[in-house]
Amino acid sequence: MTWIVDTCVVLDVFENDPQFGQTSAKLLQKLLPDGLAVSAVTMVELSAAFGGDLLEQKRFLEQSGISHSEAWTFADTDASHRAWNDYVKARRADKVPKRPVADILIGGCALNRKGLITRNASDFRRWFPKLVIREP
Repeated sequence: MTWIVDTCVVLDVFENDPQFGQTSAKLLQKLLPDGLAVSAVTMVELSAAFGGDLLEQKRFLEQSGISHSEAWTFADTDASHRAWNDYVKARRADKVPKRPVADILIGGCALNRKGLITRNASDFRRWFPKLVIREP
């Protein structure tokens, strides 16, 4: 079973971020034998970083050992559906700040895999308390 790599971690490595690039790359290298993948949501989010060049984006991910063809399943939809409902209820009660639906979709996908590799663990923990999260 694979780890889902969050968009921020891919960008850390791609942009060789001075603060997070090395630690993100080292964690990905360590978890590579377990399998690494990005969700369809991350594929879309990465578009601007690659200037809209999907072939170049796929080439980078392949060279990094990160699969870009992870299938979206009904279990992913189910997990995301429940988490989004919980989020909207909390948001309507003014109990949480605004969150993008992308994080919920990435978390839903990761919940049905080995877990999530992200620097933004707090963005996911409340909505996915059983999600295994690794931080660089």
